[in-house]
Amino acid sequence: MYNMDVENQSLTSDIFLRGLTDDTELQPLIFILFLCMYLITIFGNVLIMLAINCDSHLHTPMYFFLCHLSFNDMYLVSITVPKMLVNIQTQDERITYAGCLSQGCFVAVCTIFECFLLGVMAYDRYVAICYPLRYTVLMNPCFCIILVLISLFISIGNGLLHSLMVLHLSFCTDLEILHFFCEIAQVIKLACSDSLINNILIFVTASIFAGLPLFGIIFSYVHIVSTVLKMPSSEGRYRAFFTCGSHLSVVFLFYGTGFGVYITSEVIDSPREIAVASVMYSIVPPMMNPFIYSLRNRDMKEALKKVIGRTASLL
Repeated sequence: MYNMDVENQSLTSDIFLRGLTDDTELQPLIFILFLCMYLITIFGNVLIMLAINCDSHLHTPMYFFLCHLSFNDMYLVSITVPKMLVNIQTQDERITYAGCLSQGCFVAVCTIFECFLLGVMAYDRYVAICYPLRYTVLMNPCFCIILVLISLFISIGNGLLHSLMVLHLSFCTDLEILHFFCEIAQVIKLACSDSLINNILIFVTASIFAGLPLFGIIFSYVHIVSTVLKMPSSEGRYRAFFTCGSHLSVVFLFYGTGFGVYITSEVIDSPREIAVASVMYSIVPPMMNPFIYSLRNRDMKEALKKVIGRTASLL
């Protein structure tokens, strides 16, 4: 009877997102900072998507995957940041239990989908450099769509699995998360019932669905480096490495910040500091990715100039 009462209470109670700090004087600064980061992220990724769709020269597998990466980044920050901004503005830290669980599910979906997209993009570069004559055959449009759909279905399945597992937990009445958004792992910590299976499931799925794409990226670049070093022309080697530079930068930024947050959570006991560290993998990579791809890519620069020029002429 106790467990049922606690569980029923959790379904009707609100959860309090305590954010990054309790200092009221810092709240306006945090609001402005995150608003700017959010607007930059949305604007940058929308520009990337418009440039790819408007320029026929960019209708290639690499930019097809990049377009989905930009949409995923834009969607990820839209799940978390607007709710945080509303909470700060209204001084109301509440989020419904269903809303918190949904937010955690979508964050899990976007995070794993990002891993798979980076892995698929590494495979694209591997085929382009190691098998250039067969590139258009191997990376045909139908195959590219299948890769994205499989990645998306696995990511959705992973997010739904964790959300459904959380529904079997019983929760206490005082529900608060020292974070600016709901993570499945943070929600599980609120449970009064045994959550060992949930924690094991998170560790296993994260290891598989984040580890396999990383292994694929490493495998692809080992063969890419081996192939590039065999090229007789130094110009050819430079061009090959240059086409991979943006992708490698994004991989290092995403996985580097992710591992950094994981290590921080193991070393630091303060939930607040972990929440601050999580900004590095949930907000910074989506904001920086458009800059990385636009500043290091000549074709993207030209496409962006055309889009901006057309927009300016319409205004």
